[in-house]
Parts: sequence; structure tokens; C-alpha cells
Amino acid sequence: MRKIIALAGLIVTSAWIAFAQSKPDFSGTWKLNIAKSNFGALPAPDSATLKIEHNDPAFKMISVTVTSSGERSYELAFTTDGKECTNWVGNVEVKSVLRWEGTTLVMEHKAAGGEVTLKDQWVLSEDGKTLTLTRHWSGSQGETTQTLVHEKQ
Repeated sequence: MRKIIALAGLIVTSAWIAFAQSKPDFSGTWKLNIAKSNFGALPAPDSATLKIEHNDPAFKMISVTVTSSGERSYELAFTTDGKECTNWVGNVEVKSVLRWEGTTLVMEHKAAGGEVTLKDQWVLSEDGKTLTLTRHWSGSQGETTQTLVHEKQ
């Protein structure tokens, strides 16, 4: 009986370790593939790159976007444990909550005092080379959904 209990404990522990390790690591440099992306009602940038350091639960990102009006860059720091994090994008305060839903990283952002909300779903391909970010924007100007496809560099 003790052997059965010990074996059951080992199986549960092994399953828990496998589950904990199944969360993807988004670390790396990711370039937006404009041709494979859908920008919804918003204009496409000329280019965009994400540089991510992900050591769960710590998640740091530098985003660089180039448009016809110039280059915009910002650095954000989050945790993936469901705790609210505050960052600044220019002079706009952004409050974010990140959490895991299986292997999908869900990010919910509120800006401009909650007048603008974004909900992101980050999914990493099985080979780890493609990051697909589905983003739903909502605010006083309306709503739109984007599918942003990034390729690992």
C-alpha cells in the first residue's frame, strides 16, 4: 500500500512539474511580420520589434515601432502572477494584469484612467519561432481587433 501511495505521489509531482514547465518562454527579439498580420481598423506600422526578457513571473519588454511620424520606443515591466503592474507609455499611465490561461499569456491593460482597454492573448508556436498576439482594443473611439504575427530573430 505504501508503494502505491508513493507511486501516486510521484505521478502527481511529475505531472505538476510538467505542467509548470509547459508555460512558454517569450524571451528573445521578435520582428513583426506585417504581411502576415491584420491591423483591424488601425494603420500598419512601417516596422515593429519586441525585445523580451522572460523569466516567469518576471516579464520585461522593449517595444520599438516605426511609423511615418517617426520611431517610438518604450520599456515595460510586468509579472505574470495576476498582480497589477503600472508602466508609463510616454505620459500615459498604463495599468496591466498578466496571467496564464494554459499556455496562453493573457494581458489586460487599462490606460487613460480606464477609458482605453486592451486585452492581449500571446501564443507561441510549437517550434518557438512564431509569436501570435491577438489584441482587442476598446475605447470611446470604438473597438477593433488585431492579429500581430512576430517572428523570432
